[in-house]
Amino acid sequence: MCQLLGMNANVPTDICFSFTGFRQRGGRTDHHADGWGIGFFEDAGCRIFIDTEASVNSPIAALVSAYPIRSQHVIAHIRKATQGHVRLQNTHPFQREVGGRYWLFAHNGDLKDFAARPGSVRPVGDTDSEEAFCHLLNAVLAVCPDGRPSQEQLLAVVTEVAREVSRHGTFNFLLSNGEWLLAHCSTQLAWITRQAPFSVAHLSDEDVSMDFSEHAAAGDRVAVIATAPLTDNEAWTIIAPQTLLLFREGELIASAGTASTPESLSAAPSVATV
Repeated sequence: MCQLLGMNANVPTDICFSFTGFRQRGGRTDHHADGWGIGFFEDAGCRIFIDTEASVNSPIAALVSAYPIRSQHVIAHIRKATQGHVRLQNTHPFQREVGGRYWLFAHNGDLKDFAARPGSVRPVGDTDSEEAFCHLLNAVLAVCPDGRPSQEQLLAVVTEVAREVSRHGTFNFLLSNGEWLLAHCSTQLAWITRQAPFSVAHLSDEDVSMDFSEHAAAGDRVAVIATAPLTDNEAWTIIAPQTLLLFREGELIASAGTASTPESLSAAPSVATV
């Protein structure tokens, strides 16, 4: 399956360490070789790098690993094509403007017999992932025509869409508009928050370590979300299937269940720590 990586922080932070390990999953430590992409929110702007080359071989991915772009919201994706050709327009993360803000979306999974609701947001490529993204944005616009939902409206809409789309297959995804980061676990996702006291982390996919106490200030807080834990010496939290998490300022602030039986929103996740 595809690989997802997200970051949400309370201060602009670079993702070089995590991305160094993550990109190895695109052709070296895993077999995903159908392209990759990463998007960084910077103020009202959004810097995106996408490539159809395997991330482990991509010169652009090598640049991103070494280029300390600082952002509070990052979404990255390594693709294993199940639907749609290996082309640039089918490479995640997908980007759209809604409500005067950019929205980014990346999906891991395979949706069968899924058709998006009609709306003004339409796909450019031919993947089930982009169609699901357009479907989600059109659902947001149906509730909030100005494209600026409150947190409560956002959680309600995305929870319902995740519940609906998950009936068609695996629907792990990351979504952000530069204010927050939403992570939906259909089958597999994990997360960790790094904050004081900081320690040394060691990557699972590359023999690289980092002592975060040498790079972070006392008040820094960074949440990292990935398909599978990126380090082998930290306690990652495995997200329960059919759970939607909302992160803001590097902190988990809300969760919702997306199983067929509606569940109420809560202030804490239904997760287990490993």
